[in-house]
Amino acid sequence: MKVSVCRKAHFNAAHRLYNPNWDNQKNDEIFGKCNNANFHGHNYNLEVWVKGEIDPETGYLIDLKILKDIIKNEVEDRFDHKNLNLDTVEFKNLNPTAENICVVIWKIIREKLDPKLELKVRLYETERNIVEYDGN
Repeated sequence: MKVSVCRKAHFNAAHRLYNPNWDNQKNDEIFGKCNNANFHGHNYNLEVWVKGEIDPETGYLIDLKILKDIIKNEVEDRFDHKNLNLDTVEFKNLNPTAENICVVIWKIIREKLDPKLELKVRLYETERNIVEYDGN
């Protein structure tokens, strides 16, 4: 009997979408105003879903305080109020698209979780732009 639990979080970050191998015209064609050389920001909402078997001794799938601390220490402290392109090692050479941000967050959290637990990360860049990654 598997169950899923979710912890929500929030962080604000700036980024610029561009490919350094392209000229400005091609970057503008592909990324539009997201290629602004002065960057732009988002109020990201994050959902971290963990799935697995309930521990018969505790009644927990995972102690949500543990999950909360992982998210705060590994995601919020790392990315909140940062320029993803300039202030983070994860995006020095990786375009900080919502897709890439979601996968990076999944990898960071995956390293901190018990391997028997399944993980899914859902990142809301805006109310209308949502990315989800589960490792597949």
